[in-house]
Amino acid sequence: MSTRARVALGLVLIVALIAPLLPLALWSVARGWFFPQILPANWTFAPWMQAFAPRSEIPGALVSTTLIALAASALALGLGIPAGRALGLYRFRGKVLVELALLAPVIVPGIAVGLGIHGVFLRLGLTNSALGVVLVHLVPTLPYVIFVMSGVFANYDAEAEAQARSLGARPLQVLWHVMLPAIAPGIVVAGLFAFLVSWSQYILTLTIGGGRVVTLPLLLYAQAGAGRNDQAGVLAMLSLAPGLVILALVARQLTGRGMAIGGTR
Repeated sequence: MSTRARVALGLVLIVALIAPLLPLALWSVARGWFFPQILPANWTFAPWMQAFAPRSEIPGALVSTTLIALAASALALGLGIPAGRALGLYRFRGKVLVELALLAPVIVPGIAVGLGIHGVFLRLGLTNSALGVVLVHLVPTLPYVIFVMSGVFANYDAEAEAQARSLGARPLQVLWHVMLPAIAPGIVVAGLFAFLVSWSQYILTLTIGGGRVVTLPLLLYAQAGAGRNDQAGVLAMLSLAPGLVILALVARQLTGRGMAIGGTR
């Protein structure tokens, strides 16, 4: 493919990604925007001022969404790194079935997963609570973390650990000084993916949180359903911000470079 063709393809891709977001951005700074106007007739920052007014629910929802996403990401990493190591380093009978089982929460519709888990959480007293929302967010986030870390460990040189142990390193020293530095880029990417997946959850949050745990996606759907396009635009921009920042931060890792620095076997 020629350079011009690649540039043209890149521009088409950028336009296709940005074009759906432009109306949302315009709504967030518009005061009335009616057909057949191409652009809003009146521009204002009133929607943003209303969004962060003292009585607005948005600041609290922003904090709740961030804390829930951070907690879910931390738990997903804690469980996903050992599981990814097992899948990436070892061959065992039934490995394909395990991988298919991990994909099930991603394939099955979220409403079916949420309703199934809701009955269990109801008995455990975890419904209508932030803890229950954090735990249910593991359903979509954990598979991403496991598969990312599985790819990282597939290129990880485990012999370095054996060499460190032969030189007298204790298990914690091997973990801290050998394994973690080698897989750190992969941990960052997996954690950021988990954060984004948790950040954008709507159905699972609504099902388990019962409307009492208010996050940005819940407010976004509520404002859009009520016809409050200006507030929906503000919420959409706030929801998109972490994704854009994270994409910029991990662009190098997403291209496949520096995913693991432990070498190849």
